[in-house]
Amino acid sequence: MNFYPIVKRALFELEPERAHHLVMSGLALASRTVTLPRLLGLLAPASDPRLAVDAFGLRFPNPLGLAAGLDKNGVAFPALAAMGFGAVELGSVTALPQPGNPRPRLFRLIEDEALINRMGFNNAGATAIAERLAALRRGASGAVLGVNVGKSRAASIDGAADDYRAGLTAVWNVADYLVVNVSSPNTPGLRTLQRTEPLVELLRVVNDLRGSLGHKPVLVKLAPDLDGAELADLVDAAGGAGATGLVATNTTLARDGLTSAHRSEEGGLSGKPLAGRAMRVLEQIKGRTALPVVAVGGIWSSQDAIARLEAGADLLQLYTAFIYRGPEVVREILTGISAELDRRGLNSVTDLRQPR
Repeated sequence: MNFYPIVKRALFELEPERAHHLVMSGLALASRTVTLPRLLGLLAPASDPRLAVDAFGLRFPNPLGLAAGLDKNGVAFPALAAMGFGAVELGSVTALPQPGNPRPRLFRLIEDEALINRMGFNNAGATAIAERLAALRRGASGAVLGVNVGKSRAASIDGAADDYRAGLTAVWNVADYLVVNVSSPNTPGLRTLQRTEPLVELLRVVNDLRGSLGHKPVLVKLAPDLDGAELADLVDAAGGAGATGLVATNTTLARDGLTSAHRSEEGGLSGKPLAGRAMRVLEQIKGRTALPVVAVGGIWSSQDAIARLEAGADLLQLYTAFIYRGPEVVREILTGISAELDRRGLNSVTDLRQPR
């Protein structure tokens, strides 16, 4: 039985960030035990070996991951992993601890099945989070762990490379893969790093760290608001400078077709309205590069997930659908993909990809 609609009604009576903290506190408590993650595992769908994906040197038990943004401080990896996600991406974390932007900074657009946030990378800092993850990982298994790293607000754009170096160094050894976030709209100036020269400089830092700390897959997360030429330049630059893959996409500044009262709030929009824009970016990227792509943005159902996989996505992520639909969305999407493999007589989720 799916109890989340009852829980959701209670949570949606609360201010969004208060509800978020309440949920994360519960998941953090569960993650510090052995028994509670096992109970949460009852929500997960049955394992299907056909859903396993090999990407950038890692084996994912299934293609569906939780996007960065929910667990910013790395407090709930065991509990989230137990729900059936193939990967859990934590953060964004920054080299320096920071409170983020002033409240209110998180808004539900219920009529549009969307969120707007301008959180501003609020987190405890990469060093503290790395120490926490080192302990929590001992009690978790199954899902791949990603850590998303952003720029500290106190760091200048000119000093961004050194700031990313510090943040990446702190979490390097506790993550299975890392993501360089240069596309959040909520840190002033951050998206200027989505230009060829600054991005190449950041990836030089990544390559230096690979030489000193050991190889690690490092992906670049891109915005959905780039025009075609900008996107092409960045994809080429990322591939040429050593990025292992791309995450497409972050939240959008666009407000097309929204009806909710909060539609004019500043910040990044996520959820259903982002789906078309995120799909177009995915198709443009896959038409230009062989780099693995994690597709995120507006994935709400198994049909959405299958469409992204057909368009060439190697892996998937969701966040806003988890807020609106709860853990049941993981089961629905994964069982839906398995059913589609049955219907087509396919042996692997990667066989859904349409030839180009």
